[in-house]
Amino acid sequence: MVDRGERSMGRVTIDAKITNAGDRITADAGHMPAEQVRSTMVHAIVDTGVSMLVLPERVARRLGLSKSGEAIVRSADNRTEIRDIVEHADLELLGRSGTFTAVVEPDRTDVVIGRIALWSLDILVDAETQTLRPRDPDRIITEIE
Repeated sequence: MVDRGERSMGRVTIDAKITNAGDRITADAGHMPAEQVRSTMVHAIVDTGVSMLVLPERVARRLGLSKSGEAIVRSADNRTEIRDIVEHADLELLGRSGTFTAVVEPDRTDVVIGRIALWSLDILVDAETQTLRPRDPDRIITEIE
């Protein structure tokens, strides 16, 4: 995954990999050939004003991600709509990966990486250079009370 450093209305854009975690687990257990794991490279917008991972409907469908519920989403213009939530989306970004639930947007073309994924992967947004970087290049740092 390469941080392309593109600047778009103050947002960072990056290439990332999304995988069906259920497929990956099944393949890791030897019950499915690794080449059948559904995965795709995506162009993503990083937006810390968004809480969750957001996937275009075509990406969620291509990966076979299971619907796990619905969410009320609020747009920047204060509109609210009900959207599906899917589970088991593995996000790989800057050499780190985690499994997340995601909101499905039917008319989106880009993936949006929100602050929950960034926090979980311990990746920081450098506002000055509009790039991403791990807080520590060797490991995730987390706080425990």
